[in-house]
Amino acid sequence: MKLIEIDKARYRKHLNYVIVTSIAVFIVGSLGIAQTLIALFPSGDGSHFHWNLTGVMVTAIAIGIVLSKFKQHEFMTEVAYIWDLKQVLNQITRRMRKVKLAADNGDVRAMNIMQYSYAGSRLLWKLDDNTIVLDDLAIAQAELDSLASKYNVELNHEAFALPDLKNY
Repeated sequence: MKLIEIDKARYRKHLNYVIVTSIAVFIVGSLGIAQTLIALFPSGDGSHFHWNLTGVMVTAIAIGIVLSKFKQHEFMTEVAYIWDLKQVLNQITRRMRKVKLAADNGDVRAMNIMQYSYAGSRLLWKLDDNTIVLDDLAIAQAELDSLASKYNVELNHEAFALPDLKNY
């Protein structure tokens, strides 16, 4: 997955729209389904927990299906890209201990995986205005840069491919 520049204003606008719409649909859908089921199948003991739970589950599944269907829509371009990027970065993070160990031993592929992770994280954190952790990222990047210098490696986040993670 290649890193691309995202229009922050467009991304935030579309993300907020998706979030607010999803919350509104979730509230209305789950309550509507639950109330319909309670009206159709009233309980003598007054407990309607299972109907409420059914309403919540059906609505959550429906929202997930709709979002996955519209993931390719132009409106969802930035939101879907960031969602996919977060999933890739999550996969890297789960293997980061082994990747760092390999990088410390001079593995070029591992260094490029780390470079991709740092570049992707920087992109995400700037989009979310999460500037507090950028200092920690700068320290980690400096350590990676010195490691690359030690092994005479030119770092390139574009050299990363998801199948590379299978080695770690």
